[in-house]
Amino acid sequence: MLDVKDAAFSYNKNGCIFEDISFSVKAGDVLCILGSNGSGKTTLIRCICNLLKLQSGSVSIGERNIKYFGERDLARYISYIPQMHNPTFPYSVLDVVLMGRTPYLNPFSAPSKRDIAIAKSAIDSVGVNHLIDKPYTEISGGERQLVLFARALAQQPKILLLDEPTSHLDFGNQVRVLKIIKKLADTGLSIVMTSHFPDHAFIASNMTAIMKDGRFIDIGNPDDVVTEKNLKKIYAIDVKIVQVSNGKNNEIKVCVPIIDQ
Repeated sequence: MLDVKDAAFSYNKNGCIFEDISFSVKAGDVLCILGSNGSGKTTLIRCICNLLKLQSGSVSIGERNIKYFGERDLARYISYIPQMHNPTFPYSVLDVVLMGRTPYLNPFSAPSKRDIAIAKSAIDSVGVNHLIDKPYTEISGGERQLVLFARALAQQPKILLLDEPTSHLDFGNQVRVLKIIKKLADTGLSIVMTSHFPDHAFIASNMTAIMKDGRFIDIGNPDDVVTEKNLKKIYAIDVKIVQVSNGKNNEIKVCVPIIDQ
């Protein structure tokens, strides 16, 4: 579904933000990109959705390079949720989610009953029905993130790009969003997400990439890639990976930082 080959990007000729990035994501895959601040994760995500133009390399959906897509056409394939969004106008939550239907509307047409039903279903799926009529400017940062998630779902994309999707959420909502990500992948959606939390790779992804200084230093199955050695490389701290029971005769891995007392 999504194919990135030899991708590189720089804002000027003096320094490369990332380079030599290659990976493929099939329908139903969740790729979690782990890396420290400044490693190039966000810029890579923005290049994948064509908000920034690659210096070299390519991003393709199927066999088609995204540079040949029109904006509306591309928006039917890719939906993007940024880390932060600062609202300007007090649209209702429903209106914000309805904006996800824009790629399917004619320039001067209004949302149909079907569009409204899709938006309401997306709102329900992320658990913010109680906010549906509230002004988007008057809800919390964490609530806005959930609303943006609903807007992305209303867009009905084939590929979902998530830049730190849980960064403004409390612990409970973090887990709820990770469950939604897994559920969406089960429906065949291709997902690429960035995260600072290595536990998220174990919980939600079937592929993980370790990004350091603008390059992937490892990519593959989370169990093979999310190692104590790799985590020390990117975060410069000692981390212990342990297994705990999930109460259902299964064990999951968690990452625990080792702090000197």
